[in-house]
Amino acid sequence: MRKRTKRARQIKALLLFGVLLVLILMLIVATVGRRQFNAPHKLTLELVGKAQSGITSITGVFSSVWSGYIALVDVRDENLRLRTELQKIKAINNDYREAAATNVRLAKLLDLKESLPPPTLTARIIGKDPSLWFKTVIIDRGSSDGVKQGMPVVTIEGIVGQIMSSSPHYAKVLLASDPNSAIDVTVQNTRAQGIIKGNGTDYQLHYVLKNWEINQGDNIVTSGLGGVFQKGLKVGTVTKVTESRRGMFQQINIKPAVDFSQLEHLIIIMKENSLAE
Repeated sequence: MRKRTKRARQIKALLLFGVLLVLILMLIVATVGRRQFNAPHKLTLELVGKAQSGITSITGVFSSVWSGYIALVDVRDENLRLRTELQKIKAINNDYREAAATNVRLAKLLDLKESLPPPTLTARIIGKDPSLWFKTVIIDRGSSDGVKQGMPVVTIEGIVGQIMSSSPHYAKVLLASDPNSAIDVTVQNTRAQGIIKGNGTDYQLHYVLKNWEINQGDNIVTSGLGGVFQKGLKVGTVTKVTESRRGMFQQINIKPAVDFSQLEHLIIIMKENSLAE
């Protein structure tokens, strides 16, 4: 009896479940068929939609921020790499320009060397004398190379000065702009002669009589007198002529052909002449 009762209950439960399933299926079919939603469906859809919209917005913002951060990191790394490469290129370009300029200058120096009476010796300036009393530079050639006191020193632009003293591997050059320097010169177009002396920066041309016509822009060259510098080397250009009421001579200012602040390489003419001793 009990087994029959239990079995009957199971059959009733199965039938009830079947009826409910059929009703649910009918409701779904009816709803889909009408393509309409009732109030519970609409409320559920509204809540689910808002939740999904919020999640989508948050996810989108996070994704955008993350993508922007990754992009910025990539841009920063790329900028750093490009800056490094640019610095390398600038350094290479600067080295190339310096090498090209040096080659051009040395080629011109070689041409000058070939035009001078041998023997000659090329030297490089390695320092300047800190003394306030003399305008001098120090070169990387000395007595072991045959450099002696009084030898003339020139460069592409013109005369530089004379060897003042030397040690076995180095020498000191007294610049022509030094007040202790004196060089015989000629005004190129009129052939008037005089002596230039330095004033620390430029030259003063002395002992030119007033009857000589000297004009601004006239070129000054070495006269060859005194046996130090050969004739015709560039010295400078007349910048100012003043005729004093007193005395026999004109006051003439000369701009040096050589820019003493830009000197790098020099040529020593190996002549055994001496400065005034």
